[in-house]
Amino acid sequence: MARPQADIEAGRVALIGHVVDLIEERGSAAVTMTEIAARAGMSPANLYRYYDSKEALIEAVAEHWFRPKVEIMEAVIASDLPPRRKMFEFYARRFTRMKAEWERDPVAFANYVELGKENFELVRSYVDLGDHYLAMIIGEAMADGHFAGLDVDEAISLINQMTGAYVNIGAMELIMPKLSEDKLARIVDAVFDGLSGADRGAKGVSALRAA
Repeated sequence: MARPQADIEAGRVALIGHVVDLIEERGSAAVTMTEIAARAGMSPANLYRYYDSKEALIEAVAEHWFRPKVEIMEAVIASDLPPRRKMFEFYARRFTRMKAEWERDPVAFANYVELGKENFELVRSYVDLGDHYLAMIIGEAMADGHFAGLDVDEAISLINQMTGAYVNIGAMELIMPKLSEDKLARIVDAVFDGLSGADRGAKGVSALRAA
């Protein structure tokens, strides 16, 4: 007799919880189907009734981890804030949440960083989604006259380089004590007040030279 779908979904949620516990307690090396099955009190064969591969289970864990961050981005995009304030909120709300996660357990945070590095292809879609939403904010800003001389892709690349430490958990982990909302606000102001395609002299030499 087939297992009811509600039971399958409940089992999947429970398994995600077990994987989260393993990650936070023992790191990514502990995330094996054998260890997960043991934590769940089932055989590895039974585990495959819920997820047909380790990759599928890790992808579900990634969705669980990213879901509140995606909800934050969607809420900011749907708001009627002006572009400058919207860009700040776009980064600040996620940053404050992730900083709280780091403060709660820096070791667990580092374990998530390692797991993300090992499974980057499984989380790439969330990076791309962030770029998609950032492009929407940039489009609104361009309509107001900002970022003259740049196309959207150029602006995304430059802004990502300027703000990466506030959303990239690998970079964030290294310098978390130095990051703050006040500094982020100044970065966003610098982006809006100065970023353009104009050559203002910084590279206006024929070759690099010592001062």
